[in-house]
Amino acid sequence: KQWYQRRVAITAGGCKAASTTTGIKPGTKYGGKTTVTLIPGDGVGPEICESVTTIFKEMAVPVEFETIELTKHTLNDEGSFNMAITSLKRNGVGLKGVLNRSGDFRHHNMEFRGNLDTYANVVRAVSFDGIKTHHTGIDLIAIRENTEGEYSCLEHESVPGVVESFKVITREKSMRIAKFAFDYALEHNRKKVTCIHKANIMKLSDGLFKKCCQEVSELYPTIDYDEQIVDNTCQQLVINPQQFDVMVMPNLYGNLVSNLAAGLVGGAGVVPSKSYGSEIAVFEPGARHTWMEMKGMYVANPVAMVLSSAFMLKHLTLHDAGDKLIQAVKLVLNKQSCKTRDLGGNATTPEMTRAILNELDTLYA
Repeated sequence: KQWYQRRVAITAGGCKAASTTTGIKPGTKYGGKTTVTLIPGDGVGPEICESVTTIFKEMAVPVEFETIELTKHTLNDEGSFNMAITSLKRNGVGLKGVLNRSGDFRHHNMEFRGNLDTYANVVRAVSFDGIKTHHTGIDLIAIRENTEGEYSCLEHESVPGVVESFKVITREKSMRIAKFAFDYALEHNRKKVTCIHKANIMKLSDGLFKKCCQEVSELYPTIDYDEQIVDNTCQQLVINPQQFDVMVMPNLYGNLVSNLAAGLVGGAGVVPSKSYGSEIAVFEPGARHTWMEMKGMYVANPVAMVLSSAFMLKHLTLHDAGDKLIQAVKLVLNKQSCKTRDLGGNATTPEMTRAILNELDTLYA
């Protein structure tokens, strides 16, 4: 049977070492299966996560999901929040939907990243032949420092009508993300790292970030290094995105660049991401949109979440399964055999899921 053949291929496939970029252990195994924390999140999150669980079940991958229901309605529930943190710390690997805003979302979102120290967010934007966009041949990596900068959440109203917001940049975390970016480039055979900054205006904070990137670049003579001011970067992304390879930047710029890059290759529905800490990896869509107005309609594009799950499989050293899942998604998109609303079609989430499974059937035949 095809499912048995898939299981054999996955089990027998060459298991390489875990990523040298992070040094994270692939995960904890119980009964031959790796337990992964699954947080479907808000909006269409549960629907696109259902696509992943359906695909994993039919592929017979040795992954067991521990599902934690964490949404905008439970973010303020310390029990639910702590349960999610505990699960992720215990399992070391998570697959996560997008959490919508709640009254105390700012605090919990930063606490989420702070507790896990998922300091490096990696978004890969790649052109697909079957998605018509203004540019072709895009393949860039946006690496975002995920724990400080403008997202430090330190702000107050000093006097009525006057609000001060603090941007925190530290040498320790800037050096850490810079080294991560160069290690990532080296490990993935990338040729260039570009530091994105606004040091012409924020001379101390962004100046420190840029200086750290410069220092680290000297340790990697085989990797080209350059710098760009963030507003010029946005213009260059629109004019000539192919010039970029690996980009490293503080928190806010990473948010802007990642979403812009997603728009260049087809939108939020096709761009995956992963966030790394020293002992944990969390995989999620690259452009963090919940699409609340379409909740329950099963019309969302699951590709971003499916690709994120494929990269998670590769992180778990299930390389054959991860590679075949990525290949199946590319075949569906490039053949234009199934297109959801965001891609100009009318396919539903389950129909896109089935199209991916059909391609997997062919690949495993």
